[in-house]
Amino acid sequence: MSRGYGNWRLISTTDRFDNNTIRAIFGNDVAVKAIQDNNIQPWPDGAILAKVLWKRVEGQNDLIVAGDFIHAEFMIKNKVKYATTDGWGWARWVGKELKPFGKTPAFTATCTNCHSPVKALDYVYTMPLKLKK
Repeated sequence: MSRGYGNWRLISTTDRFDNNTIRAIFGNDVAVKAIQDNNIQPWPDGAILAKVLWKRVEGQNDLIVAGDFIHAEFMIKNKVKYATTDGWGWARWVGKELKPFGKTPAFTATCTNCHSPVKALDYVYTMPLKLKK
């Protein structure tokens, strides 16, 4: 796993009330430059997006806060290497132990099927924040 993602730039946050998760999305330098240059349709080769998930919990005064860490997921753009999966490589590490998950083709199929509704957005659900250079 790219443990350096914690030093990457935060590009967006999301939550999913249907599965009670809070997510932070980080981008590597290639992804950040693509956002700054408005060059994300399609994302350039070398862009890596990291999505980090926590359980969504209600804190004091009805504030929603991050609970237990769930997993970290990555999308790696390389049109040649990942030609059979729409130009994206997929990875997930689960739990505090960061155990690799999904070593079979079924894992990749699950990812590409889930992201197929946003094919027009190069398979990326995240709408990045506007980032200054």
